[in-house]
Amino acid sequence: MLSIQEQVTTSRTDRNAKLKLFSAFQMMQDCSELWLDSAAEYRDFLKANGLAQLLASRQVEVIRVPDFKETLTISTHVFGCEPLFGFRNTFIYDAAGNPCYKTWSLGVFCDLRTGRMKKLSEEVLQACEYEPKLDMNYKDRRIVVPDGEFLTYAPVTVQRNDIDYNQHLNNAHYVRIASEYLPEDFQVKGVRVEYKVPVKLGEEIVPQVSTVGNFTYVKLLKKESPCAILEFEQG
Repeated sequence: MLSIQEQVTTSRTDRNAKLKLFSAFQMMQDCSELWLDSAAEYRDFLKANGLAQLLASRQVEVIRVPDFKETLTISTHVFGCEPLFGFRNTFIYDAAGNPCYKTWSLGVFCDLRTGRMKKLSEEVLQACEYEPKLDMNYKDRRIVVPDGEFLTYAPVTVQRNDIDYNQHLNNAHYVRIASEYLPEDFQVKGVRVEYKVPVKLGEEIVPQVSTVGNFTYVKLLKKESPCAILEFEQG
């Protein structure tokens, strides 16, 4: 397990002095990335073989949105691994040790040269340290969008500041883009994100939005096919 401390600073808060959902996703992702340094054999194997673990899905339960200046602890660990997939929990806790966000995510092992999935060896899988799966309401990683009318919005162009070192749109920015289409008074209780196709600098994303009951679905389209699907549950 790896834990890091963060604080809800000015740039991470919304107009109500609450932690932005986008910023919470950034904290989760940063902690998961830093975890690599605590798993040297796994990290070195990926680097030596030109591999990366790309995020395929993330589910988040929002227990409580932290306030401005709160100190938070973000903890992450792997609870399972298969030749093509890795599974981890990443929780965000307040100063009293109570969870504010509970998450689990699935990563896919890919060859950076070809972009194709590639299996890890049994030796590497055995070398990884695994910890117990934490308690939360686990849902399927695949999002089934109910039938309903979708509103289509103007395309969003991916900018330089949206790109990470994998040379595509950073995972947290999908949430930032999609959140803009939620109703003004929408209180997020849960989020699921299914990542499908990477988006690169200068490419356009077309948002399509539908609300069914307490759920708002946002499809982000790249050349008419979804590059990501997001499900937001209202509390």
